[in-house]
Amino acid sequence: MHVTERFLKYAGFDTQSDSRSRQIPSTPGQLALAKVLAQELYDLGIQDAHCDESGYVYGHIPPSAGCTRPGLALIAHMDTAMEMSGANIRPRIVKNYDGGPITLNQELNIVTRPEEFPSLKAHIGQDLIVTDGTTLLGADDKAGVAEIMTLAQFLMENPDFPHPPVCILFTPDEEIGRGTDYVNLEKLNAAYGYTVDGGILGELSYENFNAAAAKVTFHGITAHPGSAKGVLRSAMLVAMEYQSLLPVYETPACTEGREGFFHLNHMEGSAETAVLDYLIRDHDDTRFSQRQNLMKDCADFLNRKYGPDTVEIAITENYRNMYQKVNAHPELIQCAISAMEETSVTPVILPIRGGTDGARLSYEGLPCPNLCTGGLNGHGRHEYVSCQAMEQVTEILKNLVKRFA
Repeated sequence: MHVTERFLKYAGFDTQSDSRSRQIPSTPGQLALAKVLAQELYDLGIQDAHCDESGYVYGHIPPSAGCTRPGLALIAHMDTAMEMSGANIRPRIVKNYDGGPITLNQELNIVTRPEEFPSLKAHIGQDLIVTDGTTLLGADDKAGVAEIMTLAQFLMENPDFPHPPVCILFTPDEEIGRGTDYVNLEKLNAAYGYTVDGGILGELSYENFNAAAAKVTFHGITAHPGSAKGVLRSAMLVAMEYQSLLPVYETPACTEGREGFFHLNHMEGSAETAVLDYLIRDHDDTRFSQRQNLMKDCADFLNRKYGPDTVEIAITENYRNMYQKVNAHPELIQCAISAMEETSVTPVILPIRGGTDGARLSYEGLPCPNLCTGGLNGHGRHEYVSCQAMEQVTEILKNLVKRFA
C-alpha cells in the first residue's frame, strides 16, 4: 500500500484526544485505529504485532542477516489535537499545486492563502492533501504513522535490505501529554529511537520546550448586583486581573525560536468561580523555573490584595528539554543528517516549539530525536501535507535504518 493511500485511510479515524477524560486511551477512536494498525503489522508478517490494553501498538521487525546491533525504535502518535475537530475529516488532494490560494470550503469562505502561510510556496508542483476547512487533517501525526508503516512493509518484503531490529511503537494521547505514560520500554526493547512527528521536509530536532501546565482557580463572593457594594468580588474580574499581570508579549503569537511563553489555553467561569488553564514553555531550564515562580508570585499578590485563598494555583511539569540526553549521542544526529542527504533532502535543524513523546522517553533512557513528516499547520483547519514529502520521508527512514545495520 502506498504511503498516501495509508494516510488517507488513517485520517478517516476520529482520534482526537481529550484531556478531560480519565479513560486510557482518552477516546475510543484511538483504540479503534490502534487495533487496525496492529492487524496491519501482523498481516505484513510481524508476528508479535499487537495492541495492548492501554492502546499502544508494538511490533518488532527482525534484523537483516549478520546484524548484531541493538534495536532501533521508530515512534509516532495516533491521536490528533484538541484545538480543532478530528471527526468527519474529508481530505482531498490538490494536484500539482500552482502556488495560489487553496479554497477549502467555498460555502464557508475558508481559504488557505500563501500570504498567511508562506510555507505553501515551497510546495509548488506538488500534490497537497487538505481538508474541507471544518476539521484539522491529522497529518500530526498520522503522516508519521503512515511513513513508518510503509517502511515496515518495505522491510518485510525486502528482508535482505540492511537494517537492525526495528522496534515500532504507535502511541495514544501524545497531544495531551500522556503519550508515554504506559509505554513498556522492556517490551519495546530498543537502545535508541526516533519519533517521526516533525513538520517541514528536512526538519530534524533534538531540542524541545520544557513544558508545564498551570491551573489557576479564582474564588469570588457573590451578591445581588443591586446591593453588591463592598461585598461582591467577581472571580472573573480577578482572573482578568491575573492575566494582566503576565508579560504581554510573552505569548505564542509574539515569540519564535527558543523564546518561551505563557499560553492561556482555556478559560471558564462565573462571578463565584473562574478557572484559567495555561501552558508554560521555555527551552532554558532557569527561565522555565522563573516562569513558574512568576505565576505563583502573581497568585500571591492577588491573595494579599483580596484575601487568602482567593487564588489557587497548581503547576504540573509535563516534560523536559531532551537536548542534554540526546546530545550525548551525536551519532543519532549524524545518522539522520546523512540519511536526509542521501535522499537529496537538505537537513533543517530546528528546536521544537512543543514536545514529542521522545522528550519524555529520552529522560527514561531511550534517546529519541525527532524527524520530519512533511505535514504543516498542525492543530488547525489549514493543516496540509505533501504526498511527495511523505514519499521522501519514507525514503529517509530506509536510509536511516541502513546506517544502524
